[in-house]
Amino acid sequence: MEAASMETFQTSSPLSSSLEGDRTSSNSLSSPPTGIAPSEPAPKLVNCDRCGSSESSSSVGKQWVRLNVGGTVFMTTKTTLCRDPNSFLARLCREDELTSDRDETGAFLIDRDPAYFGPVLNFLRHGKLVLNRDLAEEGVLEEAEFYNITDLIKLLKEQITSRDRLSLTGNDTKNNVYRVIHCHEEELTRVVSSMSDGWKFEQLVNLGSHYNFAGDSPTEFLCVMSMECSPAALNNHVEPSDR
Repeated sequence: MEAASMETFQTSSPLSSSLEGDRTSSNSLSSPPTGIAPSEPAPKLVNCDRCGSSESSSSVGKQWVRLNVGGTVFMTTKTTLCRDPNSFLARLCREDELTSDRDETGAFLIDRDPAYFGPVLNFLRHGKLVLNRDLAEEGVLEEAEFYNITDLIKLLKEQITSRDRLSLTGNDTKNNVYRVIHCHEEELTRVVSSMSDGWKFEQLVNLGSHYNFAGDSPTEFLCVMSMECSPAALNNHVEPSDR
């Protein structure tokens, strides 16, 4: 009896082992590898890159400022406008300190002359004053005082003072202007006496007569006159033309 029982145990044991092995094999195929979630896909790097690019672009965009000055739009950075921290433009960048109306594009509205704002903005950009010939220094000074840009105000006042001092002391370059008048002998006295103030007699050249054989032919002269004047006075001085 014990032998039969032992035989039965030995017969059933291989089958049981085979079934258990099949279960183990089946479970090993259906189970995911260790460390990988079965239901969550790996993250996509493209989406992450896009997010990073968007944040970078947004931060850069916040540095740019649009100004609508008298109908002309200027675009610059907050760094430029804040070059003078006490100026109107620097306070404009700090919206909690100073509020301003905006146009439909979001640009700050400033009711000033755009032609004179250009030199002010360029001074904040590179620290140098560059003026076109058609712009007066006094006009730029008005804008600098409005925007309260201290260094530019000081520079313009120094230039205006130096310019006015040069004009008052008469250090302008003097030029001698010469005038030659062609006249007959009987006209000589009248021509010299009719000259305007400032002209000086320099030389009288006798041209003789065109017809030497005619004794009654009038003698002709060249009367040379000169006047000293500055270029500005010369441009404004107009003398009547003579023959």
